Amino acid sequence: MGVLHRVKNWLDERFGWHEIRAFIEHKTVPVHRYSYWYFLGGMTLFLFIIQVITGILLLLYYRPSTSEAYESVQYIMTQVPFGWLVRSIHSWSANLMIFTAVVHMFSVFFLKSYRKPRELTWLSGMLLLFIVLGFGFSGYLLPWNTLSFFATKVGTDIAGQMPVVGKWILVFLRGGEDVSGATLTRFFGFHVAVLPGIATTLIALHVLLVQRFGMSVPPSIEAEWEARPTERREIRFFPNFLLRELMAWYVALAILGGLAALKPWELGMKADAFAAAPPGIRPEWYFMFMFETLKFIPAKIAWFEGELLGILGFGAAFLAWTLVPFFDGGRRGRAQKLITGAGVFALAYIVVMTVYAYIAK
Repeated sequence: MGVLHRVKNWLDERFGWHEIRAFIEHKTVPVHRYSYWYFLGGMTLFLFIIQVITGILLLLYYRPSTSEAYESVQYIMTQVPFGWLVRSIHSWSANLMIFTAVVHMFSVFFLKSYRKPRELTWLSGMLLLFIVLGFGFSGYLLPWNTLSFFATKVGTDIAGQMPVVGKWILVFLRGGEDVSGATLTRFFGFHVAVLPGIATTLIALHVLLVQRFGMSVPPSIEAEWEARPTERREIRFFPNFLLRELMAWYVALAILGGLAALKPWELGMKADAFAAAPPGIRPEWYFMFMFETLKFIPAKIAWFEGELLGILGFGAAFLAWTLVPFFDGGRRGRAQKLITGAGVFALAYIVVMTVYAYIAK
């Protein structure tokens, strides 16, 4: 018996790889006309891995202080070999990760993949989406440029409008009353330690739940397969589906590489806490629909602050969306149409308001 074979057996006894291999060999994935939506979850995971790798490389040079943050990013972009490319990949992959996560969420919603027994899969996915948005918000401030400084000020001001806990949230996020060096240090800690730890745990749980319950099949496809069982098709996860997933990763990598090389992420001017806010300050695109909505709400609605009502409305909508598996409950007919209609309205509203915000700027 060769040395490699003995080492393999030794590891197999301790990790049970033969059981994992047997599971993978027998795992299958349903094939139907909506199967291409299955690749979005893997693409989001791939972009998260890119974020981790490029983030570690940036950490070798980045310094989280108001006196050095901007200069350290500037040094990365001008002095470190390929530093500009690594930063561009990190920034663009963050945006693409948020985009694929949002599209994945809507695809799961419209394909009804949250139905029993996959309620926890949906909940863990929604928590991951909120964490991904947290990555975007916390990382936006780290270059300490003018745009990120005032956008963070606006964003935390909005969070501070929450009733009862608003003041506490504002001080917690900023590390004080104002956006300062304490805010930068705090956001850096969130971005490189707290959020990655939570995200890793949720990813492990989410993947485990997906493996436990398998890929969901839309109700329309289930009905067709019940009527015509001979049309039911499945492929092996390894290597068939995995190879297709890798091709989707190549597509994501090609888009990411093209954006990073052809449109490098700009640094802008260093933040000055004593300067006036420049015109046109606004959040990143994934918060734009909320920002634009709040601008349309009157300052006062009866006895209430209009902005406060808008924030509470968005909070209630996000909560209802997160709990949609329990509202659905496998209902059919009118109730199902109402839930689907609400999803169509939400998607259309987000797209229209986001596009309008950029057109009307």
